[in-house]
Amino acid sequence: MRKKTAIPRTLFTLVLVILASTATSHTLSSSSSPSSSPLSSDWLPARATYYAAADPRDSVGGACGYGDLVKAGYGMATVGLSEIFFERGQICGACFELRCVDDLRWCIPGTSIIVTATNFCAPNYGFTPDGGGHCNPPNKHFVLPIEAFEKIAIWKAGNMPVQYRRIRCRKEGGIRFTIGGSGIFISVLISNVAGAGDIVAVKIKGSTTGWLSMGRNWGQNWHINADLRNQPLSFEVTCSDGLTVTSYSVAPKNWNFGQSFEGKQFET
Repeated sequence: MRKKTAIPRTLFTLVLVILASTATSHTLSSSSSPSSSPLSSDWLPARATYYAAADPRDSVGGACGYGDLVKAGYGMATVGLSEIFFERGQICGACFELRCVDDLRWCIPGTSIIVTATNFCAPNYGFTPDGGGHCNPPNKHFVLPIEAFEKIAIWKAGNMPVQYRRIRCRKEGGIRFTIGGSGIFISVLISNVAGAGDIVAVKIKGSTTGWLSMGRNWGQNWHINADLRNQPLSFEVTCSDGLTVTSYSVAPKNWNFGQSFEGKQFET
């Protein structure tokens, strides 16, 4: 019988993605030569564990605010990050390449995986960092779905040494904007972002306004108090590498809360 989890379920919550099912990301794959170019060519040490969702409801919830990853096209090519990585949600949407190292018994040679940061692995200060607190500072730790973990290592390995590097994200389709809120409060979930993947600044514009800066609410949910109803909406998205993409009149004049719209995409 397969072990259900290698890390306590209380430390890790699966990710939410409020995306339309047409938005897609990396498919789960194993490769020694991924097509995405690295943001950094240096491989750095970390460790990785896995989880196995026993209940379909485990896919509802998460620290990046995304939604149902499978319906959104992310599948199992996702990862939860320890506190030292997470940066209070800014890292959400970034892509990593991982490979198993230093264990000839459990590693699958010549393989690596590409995953998107979608969740947070919370510290457990009831344990020391080297005594069960896998995600405690200063540990660099990745928590993978077992389907991803088994692409690079045998599942019995548990807590494995790995190497990682940031890579540029490759996405199908444009950046997706899902509009929430009510009245003059507007919340926008921004997802399916290529390039660096992680967003550092967002602006919104109506047909009767200039560009208005939005604030990070949580994860990749951004908000503003402004009455932008009954006018088309444009968005300006800036990623951590300093590149910006502007999508004009993404949402039509008659947009409604709860709808999703697709804009331009970063080149990769």
